[in-house]
Amino acid sequence: MNICVFLSAADLDDRYTVPAREFAELLGRGGHTLVWGGSDRGLMKVVADGVQAAGGRLVGVSVEFLAASARPDADEMVIARDLAERKALLLEKSDAIVIMVGGTGTLDEATEILELKKHGKHTKPVVLLNTAGFYDGLREQFQRMEDEGFLPVPLTDLVFFAKDGVGALAYLEESAGVQ
Repeated sequence: MNICVFLSAADLDDRYTVPAREFAELLGRGGHTLVWGGSDRGLMKVVADGVQAAGGRLVGVSVEFLAASARPDADEMVIARDLAERKALLLEKSDAIVIMVGGTGTLDEATEILELKKHGKHTKPVVLLNTAGFYDGLREQFQRMEDEGFLPVPLTDLVFFAKDGVGALAYLEESAGVQ
């Protein structure tokens, strides 16, 4: 399965890097392909290293203004013109999406992917990997949106909140019918 992972390129502490590495190793050992922003920095590097070391493939989609930090040994690397094209290519190349911890870029990617799903532009499973409760506030906000009528589809049809990588991967494989 080609699994797109949206996440930070920042250097983060063990609270985030250890679970990210564990999830990456699960992906690689499972024979999955990581589709990601292509960066060889921060948490993006941690995940790419873990997937690659465990035998998985790497498909990166960087963007022109960040191309200097693109991972040189990815199995495939595409350089998009801008962030909009990058997001479209990441979605196109993936079978499922996992949103890990990140900043405004990751939040932008997450909301666009969910908005497209809400409008039926894709049906791919989406998981918010809620490492260390990082997305508790967002989950609460999404629940309020649903409760107050802002979501035309049930929240559970848009996104699955996973506490850990094992739960995230199990959900994705179940959604894809992988035994």
